Amino acid sequence: MRALGRDDLPARLEVSGRPLRHVATAKHDFWAATGFYEDHHGRRAVLKIYRTTHFAGMPLRWLGRWQCGREVAFYRHLNGVACVPALVDRVADTAYLREFVAGRPLSGAHPVPREFWARLEAAMRTVHDRGVAYVDSNKPENVLVGDDGHPYLFDFQIAWRAPRARSGLGRWWLTRLQREDHYHLLKHKRRFGRDAMTPAELASVRRRSMLIRAYRVLNQPYRLVRRPLFRWLRRTGRVLPSGSN
Repeated sequence: MRALGRDDLPARLEVSGRPLRHVATAKHDFWAATGFYEDHHGRRAVLKIYRTTHFAGMPLRWLGRWQCGREVAFYRHLNGVACVPALVDRVADTAYLREFVAGRPLSGAHPVPREFWARLEAAMRTVHDRGVAYVDSNKPENVLVGDDGHPYLFDFQIAWRAPRARSGLGRWWLTRLQREDHYHLLKHKRRFGRDAMTPAELASVRRRSMLIRAYRVLNQPYRLVRRPLFRWLRRTGRVLPSGSN
């Protein structure tokens, strides 16, 4: 089930004459494997390799190539946006390397500075101004609280961009998705920084859009089945212990 099958991330790689060694694996699921790398100066980078192996007898490397190219295009389009880590390079047909940002995922385990929320809203507006909807903002682990106190967004795997959507259906859909981005930011703010919310924000986050309600209805069967299924797959040896949780 893992993106690289029984293979792990490479122990070493070299990008533009810069040798890097594998330090830790952050995630290895069906779609991709992500890990931290370090050069001899102690500078880190993040490697992401999309799926290279078959599934149920079907070759899926073509899908990994497409997903990698798609996400690389987002990093290039958002180049220079302060809240988005810089792309280092595409290092293989299904892999790319990006800049490492020191910080921690948004969670209740660590206090979030009050000023962080205004910075996060400004960061998302900057992404939206580039004609992009982040889409994956419902996951708090996709929002990084930098050691510098600033927010960072990464993992543009399902982001949406409509460069020609100046009007019509494309523009409407982009606007809807961007609105959901804002809803999810308020949801995280209510969970991790409720004391920083205004009455208007609290009222707004209570109103779930039709898109959110439809997603929750459609996603519920998946969530009910996913964890028991993976427990069974691990118990029977069909998935390696370090696979997706």
